[in-house]
Amino acid sequence: MNETLKVLKERRSVRKYKAEQIRDEELNAILEAGTWAPSAKGLQTSVMVVVQDPETIAWMSKLNAEIQGNPGTDPFYGAPTVVVVLGDGEKLNWLQDGSLVMGNLMTAAAALGLGSCWINRAMELFDRPEGKELLKKWGLPETYRGVGNCILGYVEGDLPAPKPRKDGWILRV
Repeated sequence: MNETLKVLKERRSVRKYKAEQIRDEELNAILEAGTWAPSAKGLQTSVMVVVQDPETIAWMSKLNAEIQGNPGTDPFYGAPTVVVVLGDGEKLNWLQDGSLVMGNLMTAAAALGLGSCWINRAMELFDRPEGKELLKKWGLPETYRGVGNCILGYVEGDLPAPKPRKDGWILRV
């Protein structure tokens, strides 16, 4: 089987990570894959913010859990790296463009043997005052909106088993 198709079929959302930080070479390769995501009209409206500071990750996780309605949990599952994907909310296809970046990040992580997972509620976080403060701290305009949080790390334990594909997934008309 083609290696790309194999990676796509074997990638899983990982929710248990080792504390060890990923290597810079791995992170850089994953980020580069994100830069090659398609974008509407080639405008490249997305931005990736790499967060590896444990305090910032813990704070973002706390806010994410509150938004989710599960305070006291860790929606980032102890991952040592979070890549926040943001899109310029003033551009028409910011959400679609950022979603393609997220897909590239997770596929590249799987190709390198790392775990990843798309963590939702980035949109809600970066629409809140706390998120606007992070944007300001990171030197980004308030027009940027959250697409997703791509958590990355070395997998603790085994990958989850694949779920069977649903019936009726494909219609040929």
